[in-house]
Order: sequence, then structure tokens, then C-alpha cells
Amino acid sequence: PARGTGTAPSRCAGRAATPGPPRIAATAPTAPTAPTAAAGAPRPAPPLQAPPPHHELTSLFECPVCFDYVLPPILQCQAGHLVCNPCRQKLSLCPTCRGALSPSIRNLAMEKVASAVLFPCKYATTGCSLTLHHTEKPEHEDICEYRPYSCPCPGASCKWQGSLEAVMSHLMHAHKSITTLQGEDIVFLATDINLPGAVDWVMMQSCFGHHFMLVLEKQEKYEGHQQFFAIVLLIGTRKQAENFAYRLELNGNRRRLTWEATPRSIHDGVTAAIHNSDCLVFDTAIAHLFADNGNLGINVTISTCCP
Repeated sequence: PARGTGTAPSRCAGRAATPGPPRIAATAPTAPTAPTAAAGAPRPAPPLQAPPPHHELTSLFECPVCFDYVLPPILQCQAGHLVCNPCRQKLSLCPTCRGALSPSIRNLAMEKVASAVLFPCKYATTGCSLTLHHTEKPEHEDICEYRPYSCPCPGASCKWQGSLEAVMSHLMHAHKSITTLQGEDIVFLATDINLPGAVDWVMMQSCFGHHFMLVLEKQEKYEGHQQFFAIVLLIGTRKQAENFAYRLELNGNRRRLTWEATPRSIHDGVTAAIHNSDCLVFDTAIAHLFADNGNLGINVTISTCCP
């Protein structure tokens, strides 16, 4: 397999030192056009397009500040104007009439109307076609496939967001020290695993026409006790991730430790996987069993799932 070697592991932002991905040196293995109507021929009037369901009603709930929807509990100013609760927390005056927003007046009639209306997802402009009851809308939008993607690199230093198609371009330009290895079976070598504090090691793997991000993260879970978390993320959607499986394997000293799972989409990120221990987890004692002079090699294999 191809071998990737890390030479400068990075510390997580806000935890130890200046964040940034490790510098990794790596080598690779090897329709027909419709006829034109005759001049002077009468042309049929274009069909009228019916407005989307509940469009007129949902427009009554548009927040004048952020243009999202005002959802229950619905509060109004003394003149009856509405503003969504997130925006209301930032305002002292009504954005429509400049009147006082306090005392808060609850509009029970509009709340009843809202319960009878289906609202479009806030990411409708980027492709989501779902309409939802107001109680389902916030939860859906947290996991909507059409919401912007955040930079998948561990740590909190990079605040970039954009489309899925722009993720790899962002990584290549803003995180140039992350190396990509070609092939479905590679070795990810994390160097200097004995560094104190929280540390991240990151590299990319390209195979089956997709890019995968490999992350090894070391955290101090409680005083004096450190744990390592290793995971593979797909630069893609959750549905695409279901088409693949990955295996992480530590070998050495007549021992083997293996983890097999479905890669997570970068929409889910590393944090949720670590919080749920849905990844390869081992402590420093295990790491030292497999390490060689402070360097830890992880065999990474990506495979496709049978249909």
C-alpha cells in the first residue's frame, strides 16, 4: 500500500497552540430542436403557474430582518408587527414601526395559523424541496443535505462555509499542507504521538472517484488520561457515504487492533463521532504498543459496499 508520513502534527485550535493541519509527505503507487412556428400563426398563451401550496399564508410569517419565518411562540410589538425570536433577541425596537418590543405580546391567532401551514426549508434556494410543519422545521434544517458545508478540518480556526463542490478546492488552497494519497489501501503514519496536549493529524485518501479525509485526534478526556480517536470522513453526502466501508488497523508486536465502519459525511463532522465513540478509540498505552519511536502507522482500507 501507499504510505503517507506526517512530519508536523497540529495542535487543535483553542486547546494548545496555533491550529493547522500536519505537513505530510506522501508517495502514490502506482435533444432535437422543436420546429419554428409559421409567421403569423397564433401562439397559445403560456399556462398559468399555480403558486406553491400555502405560499400566500407563509409569506405572512416572513421576518422583516432575516427573511426566515416567524415560528411559534410568536411575539408581536404593540402595533402587531412580527419578528422571529432569534432576531428579536438582538433588537430593542420593532424593525417595521420602530415601536417598543416590550412588553412581549403573544399572538395566539397567528400561532394557530402557523400550525396549519407547511413551511419550506430555509435551504429551498439551494435545492431542498421539502415543506414541513413548524415543529419539524428546525430539526430538519440541522441535518439538511442542502445546508452549506463547513471546513472539515479539525479545530475551530477555519470558519469557511460553501457548497459540497467547493470543499476540495478550499482544502487545496487554504490547507495546502494536507497531502492526498491515491489508492484504496494506504498507510497513514502519524508522527510524534507523544506530543503533550490535544493534537490532530490529517490526510486525504482518493479512490473510487471520491475523496476521504483521515483524522487522528488526541484529546485529554480528564486529567492525565489521554485518548486517541481515528475516523474516516467522506467528502460527500450521507447518502453517498452509505456506499462505502472503511477499515482501520493497527499492527505490530504480534498484535492487531481493527475497526470497521461506514464513513461519515463531512456534514456530520468529527465532533459527533468522537462524542459517541463511533470511531476507533484507544488510549496512550495501546498507542505505545503499536508505535515505533513515537510514530504510529494506521493501515487504512476503503471498500465499496455490495448493492
